Amino acid sequence: MRGMFAEFGVESRAQPCGRISGRHSHRAGTSRRLNIDSQPLSPAAPRDFDGPRVSLYSDEYAADPHRIYREMRQRFGSLAPVELAPGVPATLVIGYHAALQILNDPEHFPADPRSWERNIPADCPIRPMMEWRPNPIRSAGSDHIRYRSAAAAALGKIDLHRLHATVEQVAVPLINSFCEVGHCEVVSQYALPIVFSTLNATLGCSPEISQRAATGMAAMFDTVDAEAGNRMLSEALLELTRIKRAEPGDDVTSRLVEHPVRLDDEEMLHQLVTLYGAGIEPQQNLIANTLLLMLTDERFAANVLDGSLSTRDALDEVLFNDPPMANYCISYPRQPILIDGVWLPAHQPVMISMAACNNDPAIRTGDMTDNRSHLAFGTGPHACPARPVAVLIVQDALDQLLDALPELELAVPVSELQWRPGPFHRALAALPVTFPKSPPISPAGIR
Repeated sequence: MRGMFAEFGVESRAQPCGRISGRHSHRAGTSRRLNIDSQPLSPAAPRDFDGPRVSLYSDEYAADPHRIYREMRQRFGSLAPVELAPGVPATLVIGYHAALQILNDPEHFPADPRSWERNIPADCPIRPMMEWRPNPIRSAGSDHIRYRSAAAAALGKIDLHRLHATVEQVAVPLINSFCEVGHCEVVSQYALPIVFSTLNATLGCSPEISQRAATGMAAMFDTVDAEAGNRMLSEALLELTRIKRAEPGDDVTSRLVEHPVRLDDEEMLHQLVTLYGAGIEPQQNLIANTLLLMLTDERFAANVLDGSLSTRDALDEVLFNDPPMANYCISYPRQPILIDGVWLPAHQPVMISMAACNNDPAIRTGDMTDNRSHLAFGTGPHACPARPVAVLIVQDALDQLLDALPELELAVPVSELQWRPGPFHRALAALPVTFPKSPPISPAGIR
């Protein structure tokens, strides 16, 4: 599940975490270290990377990440030295084949961050997104198998036909709240509330509890008062767990509670944290990013009415070019390890850039329409098990909006749109649109 979507909130600046040791080394060290096949390599004189690392939390990166990826590829190849927050070094994997190698090798690249986080201050703004939790994303070995089995079983029983109806039931009143006005801001007025309400329905979560959870998650993902956000989220989800233990229903939370692995309250809390992280903002961002493409690319903008290129075509293209989780799938090598001629330090984050890997010139050849080999949902033993659920929600949300308001247009020039800074996401701050004023709709599009 390391490939699952995540994050959500307002624009922020990352605050320093203090200087953390660990360098990106480009040659084998003086001690005998292991390569990817666990064979000793001859000791060579080391030369650690000591130049400035690329900041993934800057406004410059947020404004044009693909330029930064291209520059990193020219300078460093498939593995680039980066900072996730001031003083927090990591290696960003920007080569597609290197990413596949790492994602399919949990033995050498485990997801458990506990050795790394010993040196990370509790108030570090990115720590809540990366610290150890008893869930599938942050565990390895038998623990990972246990947590993933429960999550996959609970998600696998979601009725997709029922989910389709749920999205429509949520979409109609949202569209009716702005269709007679002739304009709206898509992120806050449509994308966020539709994924938020749909997630609550699948989890069996009341509006009051879910609002507290969302507020906490917002602070965590955009690294604004992350520690307080973590506490708020935890309190809300523990309350949901206790309610479902007493009164289970036909929902994901109840199926987690009742799974044979017998998750305790703390484990339940962290399964739900994972689902909130994956289920709100990434899908919100995927809706906004896909709609932006459809409104600005002639291949889609000219065909919103005639349907010659589908919503799914646009969605797949965004998952390749601008996935809502641009960088994630983090692992922590147990020992120094050699990949593509670069020594990766032990216990330092190795983060996959799904956006950069998907756009690696080594694999980008010709038209990508109908090509779904992207890494937006991860791959290997940690691949996201909720892929069909996420795609259905986003595609249905877009189709509902475009069916009701087919003459949507951007309300501002593309150059005026702002992208929220942060090391993990590709997220618009807002997406204002205009359209002819329209009467309210009823389910199934009947006016």
